[in-house]
Amino acid sequence: MRKVRIGIWGFGAMGTGMANMILKKEGMEIVSVCSRSTAGKSMYDVLEIERGNRNEVIINGNYEEAFPEGGCDVVLLATDSFTKKAFDKIIYLLEKKINVISTAEQMAYPQADDPDLAKKMDEVAKENGVSVLGTGINPGFVLDLLVLALSGTCEEVDSISAKRVNDLSPFGKAVMVEQGVGVTKEEFLKGVENDTIAGHVGFVESINMITDGLGWKLDKIEQTKEPIMTTIDRKSKYGEALAGNVAGCRQCGYGYVNGEVLVEMEHPQQIIPEAEGTKTGDYISIKGIPNIDLQINPEIPGGIGTYAMIVNSIPLIINARPGLKTMLDIPVPRAIMGDVRDQIEVELEEDVKVEI
Repeated sequence: MRKVRIGIWGFGAMGTGMANMILKKEGMEIVSVCSRSTAGKSMYDVLEIERGNRNEVIINGNYEEAFPEGGCDVVLLATDSFTKKAFDKIIYLLEKKINVISTAEQMAYPQADDPDLAKKMDEVAKENGVSVLGTGINPGFVLDLLVLALSGTCEEVDSISAKRVNDLSPFGKAVMVEQGVGVTKEEFLKGVENDTIAGHVGFVESINMITDGLGWKLDKIEQTKEPIMTTIDRKSKYGEALAGNVAGCRQCGYGYVNGEVLVEMEHPQQIIPEAEGTKTGDYISIKGIPNIDLQINPEIPGGIGTYAMIVNSIPLIINARPGLKTMLDIPVPRAIMGDVRDQIEVELEEDVKVEI
C-alpha cells in the first residue's frame, strides 16, 4: 500500500507542530501545505529541518492549487476556532473528495452551536464519500471524551465536574487574542461584553457531547469569564502580558439537566502560569456508582496534545464511514508507533499524478 498523503492548511503553531510529528512517522507523507504568510518557502526551511531524501514541498498560498481533487487523502485544517469561519474551507475540501480533520474548537461538536451547518457538512461529506472530524486536546479529549470514557466504568452517574488548568504558551496568536492575553482589565471586560474576547471556545461543545453521550437532556448552559491578572511581565513565543495586565482567562461552564447543574467545568488558561506559582493539571470528578476522581499533574501539554490528537486520528477518519464525525463516533485515538498503514482498513487508491 502506498503512503497516506497528507495536506496541511494553516502553518502556524499547530500546523508546524503537526508537520514535525508526521515527518517522524512511518507510512505517511506531507504532499502539500497552504499558508499565505509563508507562501513560496520550502516547508523544510520553515520547520528548520533538513529535507534529506524527502520530496520537496513548497508552501502554496492558493488553496485551490494546494488541494486539487485526488491530491490528498486527508487535509489537516488548522486555521480557525469557529465552525462558521472554517465552513467554506471544509466544504471545498469535501467536494474535492478529501477527508478533513479540523482543529477548530467548535468543530469538535458543531451540532451544538449550529445544527444547520453540521447537517450541511454531513450531507456534502456523504455525497462525496469522505468524512470530516473536529478534535484536539480540549475540546476533543480532556473535558469531554476522557470524561465519557471514565463514565463507562460507572453503573450510575449523578454529576460531573472537570477542571483544566493549563499553559497557553504553545498556542498561536489567534488564541492569545481570543483569551485577551496582554490587554488591560478594562479592555478584557469590554471585550467579553462585545464578544471580541471569546475566552475558551468549547464548553458548549464539550457539555453537549457529554450530555448526549450519557443520554441526559440538556436544559441550558451558562458561562462566566474572568481575567487572570499578572503582577510580573510574562512573555511567551506568541503572547506577552506586562505587569498589571491580563495573562489569560478563567472560564467556567455549567450544564443544567432537569433544572440542576449536573455538569460543571472550570478552565483557567494563561501564559506561563508557573511564573506566579500556579501549577497546571487536569482534574475530573464523577459522582455516582462508583465515585471516580482522576488527577493528571501537570496538565497534558496543550500544544503536543492538540496536534497529537489530530495526527493520531488520521487512520480513524480514513476508516470511518462517510459523513460528519465527532469523538463519539470513532474509536479512541492511540499513539501511532508503527507504520500508520497497518491501521488503515480501506484500500487507498494508487498514486495519481497531480500537479501541486
